[in-house]
Amino acid sequence: MNMEIKRSVCPYDCPDTCGLLIEVVNKKVIKVKGDPDHPYTRGTLCPKMVHYEKTVYSPERLTRPLLQKGPKGSDNFEPITWDEAIQIINERWQHIISEYGAEAILPYSYAGTMGIVQRNCGEAFFNRLGASRLERTICASAKGYGWAAVMGSTLAPHPDQVLHSDLIILWGTNAMATNIHFLQNVRVAKKKGAKVWLIETYETPTAKVSDRVMLVKPGSDGALALGMMHVIVRDGLIDEQFINEHVQGFTEFQERLEEYTPEKVSELTGLKSSLIEEMAHLYAKSKAPFISLGSGLSRYCNGAMTVRSITCLPALVGAWAKPGGGLLANLSTSSALDTRKVTREDFSKETTRKINMNQLGDALNKTVAPPVMSLYVYQSNPVAVTPDQNMVIKGLMRKDLFTVVHERFMTDTAIYADLILPATTSLEQPDIYRSYGHYCVQKADAVIEALGEAKSNWEVFALLAQAQNFDEPYFNQTAGDMIKQLLESPTPWLAQVDLEKLSAGYPVELPLPENYKTKFKTPSGKIVIFNNKEEEPLPKYLKPHGDNAQYWFVNSPSIYSLNSSFNEQKELVEKKENMYLLMHPEDAGVKGFSDGEKVSAFNERGKVAFILKITPQVPAGIVVSEGVFWLRDCPGDRSVNALTSQRLTDQAQGSTFYDTKVDVESLE
Repeated sequence: MNMEIKRSVCPYDCPDTCGLLIEVVNKKVIKVKGDPDHPYTRGTLCPKMVHYEKTVYSPERLTRPLLQKGPKGSDNFEPITWDEAIQIINERWQHIISEYGAEAILPYSYAGTMGIVQRNCGEAFFNRLGASRLERTICASAKGYGWAAVMGSTLAPHPDQVLHSDLIILWGTNAMATNIHFLQNVRVAKKKGAKVWLIETYETPTAKVSDRVMLVKPGSDGALALGMMHVIVRDGLIDEQFINEHVQGFTEFQERLEEYTPEKVSELTGLKSSLIEEMAHLYAKSKAPFISLGSGLSRYCNGAMTVRSITCLPALVGAWAKPGGGLLANLSTSSALDTRKVTREDFSKETTRKINMNQLGDALNKTVAPPVMSLYVYQSNPVAVTPDQNMVIKGLMRKDLFTVVHERFMTDTAIYADLILPATTSLEQPDIYRSYGHYCVQKADAVIEALGEAKSNWEVFALLAQAQNFDEPYFNQTAGDMIKQLLESPTPWLAQVDLEKLSAGYPVELPLPENYKTKFKTPSGKIVIFNNKEEEPLPKYLKPHGDNAQYWFVNSPSIYSLNSSFNEQKELVEKKENMYLLMHPEDAGVKGFSDGEKVSAFNERGKVAFILKITPQVPAGIVVSEGVFWLRDCPGDRSVNALTSQRLTDQAQGSTFYDTKVDVESLE
């Protein structure tokens, strides 16, 4: 028996980016474990990755190119060769380009892999082709915008800072499902005496580690922040010295805050005015208050302004100057690796149109010039994860649309493809990873050979470039060559790490400057509360949009899946039990519903069947589902995104998944 231990990295869209140890016996993965030597994740894995080998070797893996032989959506495919597949794509694209131009081709991808090379190399190909550009704003663009409007490009606090905090606010983050290593730090801080608050729309599993849970009306988080700051200013709890030295626009903001009285904010949020005052006092009087800010609260039409308002809180009490204080939104390590070498913007010969990924349904169905005649999907499952599912499916059913899906499994999207290309997993391809939850960087080689005829993104785009007769040397490289380039000419930040250790596959941590928490990277060098570059210079409360329906609808993360990933592991699907709709007993009583009955949530966009779960964890007026199921595991023929809207956020054109309302009726 030939047993080896190889290092790798979790490739999924999660802030933790865990270090992995892969046990390989006779060239087959036997076990996946956490790497105890990783500086941040320290050997712990979430329930989803504990058996990643079951994803790699799933009997459902696609291992050959497949050509659709029946009507779209009929799941009637036959195997073909790679040469045939590339020839079909090339011929169809050449015909489309000659008739409509290259902008009639649209790539659709997101974060199926977070590796710098494999995730981004498709952009170089489509830039060279002249295809339409995809605005990839489905996750947290509004959150990033809100942070930057106040903090510029200031470095986020190291997540270990929370270990020194005495008050930790988990604001709109279900860390139990999405950020378990940060939650480990929270538990340690709690043992040292820190108090933990959870501010949410319903009682998520993260409530179990919280001392206090404050449930606010959907989309009202910004109002709560403004109300707390009103009290802090009114009662003289500000840090005047910090504000004078480090804050721009406090005087103007002081006037704005006068209108956000506890009584007014109580009406907006649903919290008692006395509780808002208590929260403000406890926050301001803490020695080192730390806010961990989730992304869900930015997925309303007021998302960017909400984040902007909350981001002002630490400035008023001088939390940034205190060890253990501050606010962690998303942590940016983008400047550590020069991604431009991978995306090659210089390959674009002219400016091409942009299509927002949240509005794929409209792009495929509405008359635009030129029309979208071909869709190339990779590292994403848009039928499951994109808003307005019915419109997406309607577009994919078009007979004149040529759809190619590069995938590992027969997903909800792959079923509608004209041509499916088999994709590798992260253990079958090389890459280099950075994180948006900590400051570590790590290179990963392929630890096993690709299963069957599966190919990586890099390999497929090289084949397509060859078919298109692209002569740039870029397309003749391997992914390993590109990784080597990134390491041989490192950015100034990356150059400070042990590059030999990084090249050998070990995780390394990017160094942080001394006193980085108070080195504010804004034009003025100060925290910008009054920002004259914004249409609205000062933070204010904006109402969420909602729909003309009775209940707010929230689709929360599940512990056992990540977006639509991991639904290929039947054990994890079984742990989710069923596609539940959580409803408060009072609402269920008014409707005459019984626990466990089949119900339908519906609005102007669609109708989705659920199994009802009656629970006081959900406030009256709100219904909640957890996780995104594949259609095959749904009680009906649609999943949660048949209910969500293509509307965009107030800034940064982000998704508004949570800005959704529904009515509910019995199906029994």
